[in-house]
Amino acid sequence: MGTYADLVFLGGRVVTVDAEFSVASALAVTGGIISAVGGRDDVTPLVGPDTRVVDLRGATLLPGINDSHLHGCAFGMSTPPLSVPLAHPAVASIADAAEAVREAVGQVPDGQWITGHGWDTGYLDECVADPSRLPSRHDLDAVSPDHPVVLYSFSGHATWVNSKALELIGIGRDTVAPPGGAIVVDEAGEPTGLLHEGAQALVQNALPPLSRQERTDAIRANLATLAGLGVTSYTEPGLGPGGDGIMRGALGAETLDVYRRLLADGELTARLGVLLLPTGMASTAEEFARTLADLGESGDADPRRLAIHGVKIFADGIVPNKTSWMHEPYVGGGCGSLCVGGETDAERVAEIGDMIRHAHTAGYQLGVHVTGDRACDTVADAFAAAMAEHPRSDARHYVIHGDLLTAHSMKVLAAHGFGVNMNPTIKWTVADMEEEFVGVERAAYAWPYRDAIDAGVRVASGSDAPVTYPDWRQGVATMVLRESKAAGRVSGPEQRIGLAEAIRTYTIDAAWQDFADDWKGSLEPGKVADLCVLDGDLLTADPHDIPEMPVVLTVMDGQVVHDTLRD
Repeated sequence: MGTYADLVFLGGRVVTVDAEFSVASALAVTGGIISAVGGRDDVTPLVGPDTRVVDLRGATLLPGINDSHLHGCAFGMSTPPLSVPLAHPAVASIADAAEAVREAVGQVPDGQWITGHGWDTGYLDECVADPSRLPSRHDLDAVSPDHPVVLYSFSGHATWVNSKALELIGIGRDTVAPPGGAIVVDEAGEPTGLLHEGAQALVQNALPPLSRQERTDAIRANLATLAGLGVTSYTEPGLGPGGDGIMRGALGAETLDVYRRLLADGELTARLGVLLLPTGMASTAEEFARTLADLGESGDADPRRLAIHGVKIFADGIVPNKTSWMHEPYVGGGCGSLCVGGETDAERVAEIGDMIRHAHTAGYQLGVHVTGDRACDTVADAFAAAMAEHPRSDARHYVIHGDLLTAHSMKVLAAHGFGVNMNPTIKWTVADMEEEFVGVERAAYAWPYRDAIDAGVRVASGSDAPVTYPDWRQGVATMVLRESKAAGRVSGPEQRIGLAEAIRTYTIDAAWQDFADDWKGSLEPGKVADLCVLDGDLLTADPHDIPEMPVVLTVMDGQVVHDTLRD
């Protein structure tokens, strides 16, 4: 016998995610590569004296999960001890959030900034009972009069601060919000402590940036969580100068340097794809082009472990803030707008078109944050226009989020080989609240998986952590069921997809987004051994039970990075 396998799996449901979605019962790994897939007879000849043989006992073996939209450093820093956790269900009211801040105040020196993450008005009792009742600086002043407090919403598109923070930042009744941002004021014209979109930069610029050690600790915490969830690849969707003012620089250029150091030190236990973020919201095409040119070439030594794929642009905001750009008005009026430079809609359309054209011509893949239906159409058309002006064989541009992706956008994306990155766990989280902003029909339609797949668009899925917890199992269940988190109510049943289709969005189609579907994303001989073992039979499980099925083994590049499986 030539070379024996390092790992052999027997007696399971080996879900290959190949073109036929075939299911085998055994798999072998040799030197970090899948060397055999089939039945017991196909792998037992590869068993040697040092081979680890795993009896799956009916468990499910999947390709390693690819969370194709996940802010790793930001997710790590949104957890203790770097941040006060404010997510539901631990925090279910404004009073709960204030109590969490009170506890933090007692643990830090006077005057030190306190940061938290995860509050969501859709899950705060006071806001649910009265939608006009929003978080206020006064709620925080009572528990933290002397410590400045900055609390990021779950979405990252709103920030809640106390009066001390407003004082230190210099925000008052006469402060003008930056373009694309909003400083929420009360009836007397005084800031309430809520800042939306670009106005959050006023806070970020006053906060001390993350230290290199804090970034390292945050990424390590993120990697440990992902290993336990079976995630072996993810995309950091925006690192660069445009992120220096977001969450204390978690999306900044220095974070990419920390990732490179972790790779060099052998600590990067998941494959990383990166979108560069030259500029943030409200930038002009000229600023974007100049900054992108300054970023230079990537030249990473191991592109299968860390690769810069492209560039991220913000086109609009989010539906709950009414900053997504819509064809039809929101409930209560207004259509939002694009969040790039320009005084009029026409000027902003021209700006986003120029930004897309510049990055496309420079050879980058484009991932564009876009949520509103009118913004989706604008971006899809700009992709097509850039391609017509400067043809490229395999650009793989994609829409990020695509909450209200239209039939027109789908047709354009499919015709040009472009994709969309959707977020099922966000759908699960916000499904019960979006009717308040866009009405019943549009809220049910949001994240139209069925229509996009039927239109021929390549669809990948991501958590957008820390917006939602990076649990692909909940994402799969949501794509299949379309049920909401808060009430369990079905939202848009016509947009349900099958289990196999849902799994593909986290594996082979996510690998397509990474330009890597020829070497990862499915369990086929010759591909890398990135594996996820799920206790139980995923293919026959009640979809409601999928989120509770434990991940018992995770393998990345043939190396075990998480293991609770007893041989």
